[in-house]
Amino acid sequence: MKTQLTLTATPRIQTGRSASRRVRKSNAIPAILYGKHTSPEKLSVDTPEFVRLLKVVSGRAVLIELQQAGKAEKALSFLQEIQRDPITDKYLHLDFQEVKPNEKFEIRVPVVAAGESFGVKNQNGVLEMNAHTLRVRCFPKDLPESINVDVTELKVGETIKVSELKVIPGVDFLDFKGQPIVSCVEPVAEIVQEVVAAAAPVEGAAAPAGGAAPAAGAAPAAGDGKAAATAAKAGAPAAAKPAAPAKK
Repeated sequence: MKTQLTLTATPRIQTGRSASRRVRKSNAIPAILYGKHTSPEKLSVDTPEFVRLLKVVSGRAVLIELQQAGKAEKALSFLQEIQRDPITDKYLHLDFQEVKPNEKFEIRVPVVAAGESFGVKNQNGVLEMNAHTLRVRCFPKDLPESINVDVTELKVGETIKVSELKVIPGVDFLDFKGQPIVSCVEPVAEIVQEVVAAAAPVEGAAAPAGGAAPAAGAAPAAGDGKAAATAAKAGAPAAAKPAAPAKK
């Protein structure tokens, strides 16, 4: 547990939409703290203080000590969910999950690609992140801020999976071992060019047997040169023949 932050929280007595709106008007954010051994607690958090905390967190997995007014003991927790207004982008609600120092808990930890891939550097490849977070189980003291994946030796067409991650002491990976994390792939433009080249007809290739007849008015085929010449002299299509006189 490398980083541990503190956030002041105020108990909320009133609940419901109207009460939540009043909390937001007072420049605070409605929140809830829940845990395995305690009943959910309704709280509110000062918006400017929470924004400052997020800047310090900066995409890492960290634990937060909630200091509640009137309580001497701080609640150790992590930020489970942030709800924001899709139009105004304002904070609507926060969910904190309480953890105990002597108990393992589950949390999602960000994945960070470390180093420069061989495929990107020498093969014109592109690094593709297949998983931005991974689920882990650990004690609070063993929580990693991020999971670093070394991509230095990764070549075009290769993938690093969960089973290939380095062991982190005290941390159990919970995702499927075959789940891809990061891959080195060919640029999309090159893949499209290869597909187009494969689909293009080869110049001078013979038409497939049983193909459709040429459309009306189309130029005659190479093998019909004699018929075309005859037709040109007669002023009629090469295929046309004089009709036989009717018998009396």
